[in-house]
Amino acid sequence: MAKSWDEIASRWTRFSREVKKKWGALTDDEVMQVNGRREILAGKIQERYGIAVEDANKQIDAWAAKLRG
Repeated sequence: MAKSWDEIASRWTRFSREVKKKWGALTDDEVMQVNGRREILAGKIQERYGIAVEDANKQIDAWAAKLRG
């Protein structure tokens, strides 16, 4: 599906639904604030789930890899 983070970022509205499925504790407003910026997404995941930013980045990497299929 997605080939790179740039593709995810450029089609954020579409991928935001997938973000909500994966990280359901994020609010719709938080997901829209991310607007395709990976570092903001990592920060939101860190805050909402109380994990280290490194762990948030690992989760994002795994999620993006699944999108690549």
